[in-house]
Amino acid sequence: MSAKTKIVVLHMKELIYTAIFAGLGILLVILLLFMFLPREKGGESVETMNYAAGVYTSSVMLGNHDVDVQVIVDGNKIHDISLVNLDETVTTMYPLMEPALESIANQVVEKQSTTEITYSAENQYTSTVLLNAIENALAKARIVEGEAE
Repeated sequence: MSAKTKIVVLHMKELIYTAIFAGLGILLVILLLFMFLPREKGGESVETMNYAAGVYTSSVMLGNHDVDVQVIVDGNKIHDISLVNLDETVTTMYPLMEPALESIANQVVEKQSTTEITYSAENQYTSTVLLNAIENALAKARIVEGEAE
Protein backbone atom coordinates (compact mmCIF):
# COMPACT_ATOMS: atom_id res chain seq x y z
CA MET A 1 0.00 0.00 0.00
CA SER A 2 1.31 3.26 -0.91
CA ALA A 3 0.21 6.39 0.81
CA LYS A 4 0.08 9.37 -1.42
CA THR A 5 0.35 12.75 0.13
CA LYS A 6 -2.19 15.28 -1.06
CA ILE A 7 -1.32 18.89 -0.97
CA VAL A 8 -4.15 21.40 -0.72
CA VAL A 9 -3.38 24.95 -1.65
CA LEU A 10 -5.68 27.60 -0.24
CA HIS A 11 -5.33 31.14 -1.38
CA MET A 12 -5.78 33.70 1.34
CA LYS A 13 -7.87 35.95 -0.94
CA GLU A 14 -10.41 33.15 -1.54
CA LEU A 15 -10.66 32.43 2.20
CA ILE A 16 -11.40 36.07 2.96
CA TYR A 17 -14.09 36.26 0.24
CA THR A 18 -15.71 33.06 1.48
CA ALA A 19 -15.77 34.34 5.08
CA ILE A 20 -17.29 37.67 4.01
CA PHE A 21 -20.03 36.01 1.94
CA ALA A 22 -20.81 33.52 4.71
CA GLY A 23 -21.07 36.39 7.22
CA LEU A 24 -23.38 38.36 4.90
CA GLY A 25 -25.54 35.25 4.38
CA ILE A 26 -25.91 34.73 8.13
CA LEU A 27 -26.69 38.43 8.61
CA LEU A 28 -29.37 38.25 5.90
CA VAL A 29 -31.01 35.21 7.53
CA ILE A 30 -31.06 36.94 10.94
CA LEU A 31 -32.52 40.11 9.39
CA LEU A 32 -35.28 38.12 7.67
CA LEU A 33 -36.13 36.34 10.93
CA PHE A 34 -36.46 39.65 12.80
CA MET A 35 -38.63 41.12 10.06
CA PHE A 36 -41.09 38.29 9.60
CA LEU A 37 -41.45 36.53 12.95
CA PRO A 38 -44.34 37.83 15.10
CA ARG A 39 -43.21 40.04 17.93
CA GLU A 40 -44.34 39.53 21.50
CA LYS A 41 -44.88 42.24 24.06
CA GLY A 42 -45.46 41.31 27.69
CA GLY A 43 -46.23 37.69 26.80
CA GLU A 44 -48.92 38.65 24.29
CA SER A 45 -48.57 39.01 20.55
CA VAL A 46 -48.68 42.54 19.30
CA GLU A 47 -51.72 43.12 17.14
CA THR A 48 -51.24 45.23 14.08
CA MET A 49 -53.83 47.08 12.06
CA ASN A 50 -56.98 46.67 14.14
CA TYR A 51 -58.78 49.48 12.34
CA ALA A 52 -58.93 50.99 8.91
CA ALA A 53 -57.72 54.55 9.40
CA GLY A 54 -60.40 57.20 9.10
CA VAL A 55 -63.29 59.05 10.68
CA TYR A 56 -66.33 56.94 11.55
CA THR A 57 -69.71 58.07 12.84
CA SER A 58 -72.70 56.48 14.48
CA SER A 59 -76.02 58.24 14.94
CA VAL A 60 -78.04 58.54 18.12
CA MET A 61 -81.67 59.65 17.91
CA LEU A 62 -82.58 62.09 20.69
CA GLY A 63 -86.16 63.27 20.40
CA ASN A 64 -86.51 64.51 16.82
CA HIS A 65 -82.81 65.21 16.38
CA ASP A 66 -79.94 63.04 15.21
CA VAL A 67 -76.65 63.42 17.03
CA ASP A 68 -73.57 61.81 15.51
CA VAL A 69 -70.81 60.33 17.62
CA GLN A 70 -67.57 60.70 15.64
CA VAL A 71 -64.60 58.39 16.26
CA ILE A 72 -61.19 59.08 14.70
CA VAL A 73 -58.86 56.07 14.39
CA ASP A 74 -55.65 55.15 12.64
CA GLY A 75 -54.30 51.65 12.03
CA ASN A 76 -54.21 50.54 15.64
CA LYS A 77 -55.18 53.47 17.85
CA ILE A 78 -58.32 55.40 18.78
CA HIS A 79 -57.38 59.09 18.67
CA ASP A 80 -60.53 61.09 19.41
CA ILE A 81 -64.24 60.75 20.13
CA SER A 82 -66.61 63.70 19.82
CA LEU A 83 -70.20 64.73 19.16
CA VAL A 84 -71.01 66.31 15.80
CA ASN A 85 -74.26 67.83 14.51
CA LEU A 86 -75.09 68.78 18.08
CA ASP A 87 -78.02 71.17 17.97
CA GLU A 88 -78.52 73.83 20.65
CA THR A 89 -81.91 72.28 21.40
CA VAL A 90 -80.28 68.93 22.16
CA THR A 91 -77.73 70.48 24.53
CA THR A 92 -80.58 72.22 26.36
CA MET A 93 -82.78 69.13 26.57
CA TYR A 94 -79.91 66.74 27.43
CA PRO A 95 -77.39 68.68 29.51
CA LEU A 96 -75.53 65.55 30.65
CA MET A 97 -74.71 64.48 27.09
CA GLU A 98 -71.47 66.43 26.64
CA PRO A 99 -69.95 65.79 30.09
CA ALA A 100 -70.83 62.10 29.85
CA LEU A 101 -69.21 61.79 26.43
CA GLU A 102 -66.10 63.66 27.59
CA SER A 103 -65.66 61.26 30.50
CA ILE A 104 -66.24 58.17 28.35
CA ALA A 105 -64.06 59.44 25.49
CA ASN A 106 -61.11 60.06 27.81
CA GLN A 107 -61.38 56.52 29.20
CA VAL A 108 -61.76 54.89 25.77
CA VAL A 109 -58.79 56.78 24.31
CA GLU A 110 -56.68 55.92 27.37
CA LYS A 111 -57.64 52.21 27.47
CA GLN A 112 -58.03 51.84 23.67
CA SER A 113 -61.11 49.74 24.38
CA THR A 114 -64.78 50.13 25.28
CA THR A 115 -64.58 47.45 27.97
CA GLU A 116 -64.32 48.28 31.67
CA ILE A 117 -65.51 51.87 31.20
CA THR A 118 -66.87 53.43 34.39
CA TYR A 119 -69.52 56.13 34.67
CA SER A 120 -71.62 57.62 37.42
CA ALA A 121 -75.10 56.37 38.29
CA GLU A 122 -76.68 59.71 37.37
CA ASN A 123 -75.30 59.36 33.80
CA GLN A 124 -76.02 55.65 33.47
CA TYR A 125 -78.51 55.73 30.57
CA THR A 126 -76.82 58.55 28.69
CA SER A 127 -73.46 56.82 29.05
CA THR A 128 -74.88 53.49 27.87
CA VAL A 129 -76.34 55.11 24.74
CA LEU A 130 -73.03 56.87 24.02
CA LEU A 131 -70.99 53.71 24.59
CA ASN A 132 -73.21 51.79 22.17
CA ALA A 133 -72.75 54.53 19.57
CA ILE A 134 -68.96 54.43 20.05
CA GLU A 135 -68.94 50.63 19.71
CA ASN A 136 -71.01 50.89 16.50
CA ALA A 137 -68.57 53.40 15.02
CA LEU A 138 -65.59 51.22 16.00
CA ALA A 139 -67.31 48.18 14.47
CA LYS A 140 -67.39 50.07 11.16
CA ALA A 141 -63.65 50.77 11.50
CA ARG A 142 -62.55 47.23 12.42
CA ILE A 143 -60.66 45.26 9.81
CA VAL A 144 -62.03 41.78 9.28
CA GLU A 145 -59.23 39.19 9.47
CA GLY A 146 -58.21 38.09 6.01
CA GLU A 147 -59.66 41.17 4.35
CA ALA A 148 -57.32 42.76 1.83
CA GLU A 149 -57.00 46.51 1.61
